[in-house]
Amino acid sequence: MERVVLVTGASGGVGLALCKRLLDEDGRIHLCIACRNEQKSEATRDLILATHPSAQVSTVEMDLGNLASVLRAARELRCRFQRLDFVYLNAGIMPNPHVNFKALWHGLLTGKLLHMLTTAEGIMTQTDRLNGDGLQEVFATNLFGHFMLVRQLQSLLCSNEKPSRLIWTSSSNARESAFSLSDYQHAKGQESYSSSKYATDLTSVVLNRKFNDQGLYSSVVCPGLVMSNMTYRILPIFLWKLLMPIMWLIRFFAKTYTLTPYNGAEAHVWLFKQKPEYLDALVKYHSCTSGLGKCYVEPRKMDVDEDTAEKLYQKLLELEEQSLEKYHDLLD
Repeated sequence: MERVVLVTGASGGVGLALCKRLLDEDGRIHLCIACRNEQKSEATRDLILATHPSAQVSTVEMDLGNLASVLRAARELRCRFQRLDFVYLNAGIMPNPHVNFKALWHGLLTGKLLHMLTTAEGIMTQTDRLNGDGLQEVFATNLFGHFMLVRQLQSLLCSNEKPSRLIWTSSSNARESAFSLSDYQHAKGQESYSSSKYATDLTSVVLNRKFNDQGLYSSVVCPGLVMSNMTYRILPIFLWKLLMPIMWLIRFFAKTYTLTPYNGAEAHVWLFKQKPEYLDALVKYHSCTSGLGKCYVEPRKMDVDEDTAEKLYQKLLELEEQSLEKYHDLLD
C-alpha cells in the first residue's frame, strides 16, 4: 500500500515546498493537503499537479483556528483512510508582528545582534486576540488545533504494522522565557508565537512518552528564517527588497537563514527518510543552508523540562474535554 501523508498549511511557503519535495522523494505516496477553505485546497492541488501530474493528491478543508472545522476534517479523514503514515503539523500564524528597533540597536552595541537576528529573541512581538472558540488565536492555530487533530486521528496513527509519524513545525524562536504554565495560551504577553512554539516542543516530547509503545513517534523541526507570506508581514515589502542582499551575506554567518521555502523544508524531508526508533525525542531538527547554498540538517538538543511537558499535556487534555462537550454533535 502507498504511504499516506497529511500536510497542514500546505497552500504556500514551507508547506507547499514540502509537498513538492515529498513527491520528488516518493511519487507513490498519497498526499492529502489540508487548507483553510476549498478554494485554497483546489488551487494548491493544481499547483502540485502542475509539477507532479501523476501524483495522488487529495484535499481536506481544515481551519486549525476553528475547532469545529478540525473535528469535521478529522471525521472525514477517518472515513477516508485506514491509516496515516505521516502527519506534518505545519500550519501556523504570527498575527500583527512588530519589530523592536530599539532592541536591535541595543543588540548591535552589545554584540548580541547575530543571536537576535537568528532567533528573533527580544525583537519580535505580536498582538493576539480571542477566536470564535474563546481561545487565544495563536495558541489555537499553532498548537491546540493540531493537538485536537492528533487526538481525533489516534485510531489512524496508533497500533499499525509500521510506525506513524508526527512532524511539527516549530521555531528557533521557541523560548521557555516566553512560556508560562499559568498562562499557557499566552493571553497576558506579547510573544504569543514564541510561546506557542515552545508549547509545541513540550507537546511533542510528552507525546513520545505516551505513544511510542503504540507505534506513534513525534519530532519537531525548525525551518529557519524563510521568506514567506508570514515573514513579509513583519516589514514593508520595499524594506525586504533593500535587505535581501544583506540577508544573503548574513547566511555566511547564520546557517539558519534558509531564506527559500525549498531550503526551509530540508529537515521535514530528511525526517521523512529516517527510522523514528533511532531519533532523539529531545532533539529539534533544524533546516540549515551554508553561505554557498548547500542544504543540510543540524540536530540541537531542546531546552525543555519533561515535568513541565507533562503538566501542559494534562492542561491540554482538560481543555480538550471542555471543547468536546461543546461540539459533541461532531463526534462519531
